[in-house]
Amino acid sequence: MDTLPLDAPLPPLREDLRLSEAATGASGEPAWVIQDTVLNRFYRIGWLEFECLLRWGQSAKAISEQIGAQTALKPEPEQVLQFNEFLERNQLLRLGPQALERLRQRDQGNAWLSWRWWLHHYLFFRIPLVRPQRFLGGLARSLDWLFHPFMALLVIALGVLGIVLVLHQWDTFSHDVVESFSAEGLLSFALALMVAKTLHELGHALVATRLGLRVAHMGIAFVVMWPMLYTDTGESWKLHSSKQRLAIASAGILTELALAGLATLGWALSDPGAWRNALLYLATTSWVLSLALNASPFMRFDGYFILSDLLDFPNLHERSSAFARVTLRRRLLGLQEPWPEPMPAEKRRMLVAFAFVTWVYRLVLFLGIAVAVYLFFFKLLGIFLFAVEIAWFIVMPVWRELKYWWGARAHVPSSRRRVFWGVMALLLLLLALPWRTQVAAVGVARAEQQFRVFSPYPALLQQIRPAGQVQAGEALVVLDEPDIATRMRGSEAGISGYRARLAGLMADPSGLAEQIAIRQKLKVQFEEARAARSEMARLNLQAPFAGVWRDIAPDWQPGQWVGRREALGVLIDPSRWQVDAYVKPDEIHRLQPGAQVHFYPDGQPVALPGRVIAIGTTRISHLEHPMLASRHGGPLATANEGEELIPNPPVFHVLIQLDQPPESLHETRGRLQIDGARLSLLAEGLTRLAAVALRESGF
Repeated sequence: MDTLPLDAPLPPLREDLRLSEAATGASGEPAWVIQDTVLNRFYRIGWLEFECLLRWGQSAKAISEQIGAQTALKPEPEQVLQFNEFLERNQLLRLGPQALERLRQRDQGNAWLSWRWWLHHYLFFRIPLVRPQRFLGGLARSLDWLFHPFMALLVIALGVLGIVLVLHQWDTFSHDVVESFSAEGLLSFALALMVAKTLHELGHALVATRLGLRVAHMGIAFVVMWPMLYTDTGESWKLHSSKQRLAIASAGILTELALAGLATLGWALSDPGAWRNALLYLATTSWVLSLALNASPFMRFDGYFILSDLLDFPNLHERSSAFARVTLRRRLLGLQEPWPEPMPAEKRRMLVAFAFVTWVYRLVLFLGIAVAVYLFFFKLLGIFLFAVEIAWFIVMPVWRELKYWWGARAHVPSSRRRVFWGVMALLLLLLALPWRTQVAAVGVARAEQQFRVFSPYPALLQQIRPAGQVQAGEALVVLDEPDIATRMRGSEAGISGYRARLAGLMADPSGLAEQIAIRQKLKVQFEEARAARSEMARLNLQAPFAGVWRDIAPDWQPGQWVGRREALGVLIDPSRWQVDAYVKPDEIHRLQPGAQVHFYPDGQPVALPGRVIAIGTTRISHLEHPMLASRHGGPLATANEGEELIPNPPVFHVLIQLDQPPESLHETRGRLQIDGARLSLLAEGLTRLAAVALRESGF
């Protein structure tokens, strides 16, 4: 951009611009807002810029001299030229010959053919859909009753009531949420999201309209190809009151929280059915998006603007990031850089801390977006877009800062250089040394020998042994099946009758042929009787080994019918215990039989020692312990296929022998630390990266 001479007249301003006074800053300095009425954009300026506009059209030198003579400000002509560049960059000046020539060159360059143009518009672009001002005016008048304080108290009370009622039905609510994750459920969540976000944006628009502002348009914004509704409330900068700006910024979240509370109450009061499911989708979607996403101040969502208005601190992200960068340069490199702006030390430290948290939050978020983009598109395009996300949002900001550090290396004190490179070498050494040995796992401790007692088929309970010590061969449960007993008595009666008939025929030589038929029938009766006795013997359930008989339901009483799947009790050998542990696939190769193990039962700080005795060679097909599944509050995510729980992601089974039993002598869930082969963090990271590259290299 060509710099104007200090004594050359400045180009005139556009005639359609509007200048209005804005709310004063936190320190009391005056502020104004320039409105671009064509694009409906707003630019906040300070006292110096306002004084420049009052004298605009003269030369930069003349303007600076007049401001210095007539006000307490003492600007330099270069500051006036910088403001002129700002106005020209945002197209707030009438186009002169030089500006027209620059625009002509820019158009001839066909910016839309450049990769930068496509990258910017792929990452973010907006599509205005409606100009709702007339509609919003009528809607605001018809909904005037909704903004009464009594309605706010009523909605809060109903929302709290809904939360209390759901807490009393929490098992049902959480089960319904888990069961809703299906193809049909995801579609329902998408519809609920559309409803919630539409009302969210209407909340912003209605409050802005009630405060006398114009909502220029509403539409859809695409952030990394993800559609989001938006409302243009840029005119909120006209408001002098920070409370009014805060009302506009928080209207969306408050609308969504009100919707979530009412939907929660509706779910609690509704009968099972389609309407209750719809309220479930609406409640969960609104709660999650309001509290986890929109309320976050680390992205430019509602939470950011709410925090900015509460602190009366515009451009919070940019200004805090500038302070954080200077802090890094001063602390790490020893550069004596000036602070971006005057600020008390305590407030400066808070801004730096906020910037660091924002950077970490965005790093995690952008990595997640990159993975989602990769999974959403076909593989080749997904890899390209993944690389674009990582490069644009993560690598380029880091590269720009490192480039600045390299350019300022001559100003870094030699002592700070030695410390810096020493710390870098130490970090590299810590990453490269193979010090990591422990492999984390989850598992369930159980008796090595255990015998769960079930009825072989529906039967009548005759006797059940009380809990306690038993010896091998002792009866645990005695059952009866009247049909089998009746069939056995009939077979025994048939045997007696056929025997008497056979004895009579033996005295009659002419009855030889009949004797053969009777003997066949007698044999059939013998087989039926033996089968009935065998089935009756199965109803006398005995202990296969000596141990402790326990876990007997207290409501079992003689004379009750027992089904096949109803557990009657469990017999365990309390002397020897094992753990069924489950290890991630990328950790299983580090384990060896005989490795030492520490098992930490849930809720107990003392570990139980043990050793590895067997390592699975293939991924398990299903999870044998439901208490480990996430749907039952366990640590392993599972996919349900019929009645089986399939671990997702997959895991390997490792069998561990404990040196001593747990105190409770019950099946116990817990976490394990297993001694594995030493591995450096650097080698592990490179190995995983190579594995991912190898796995994803096929197209």
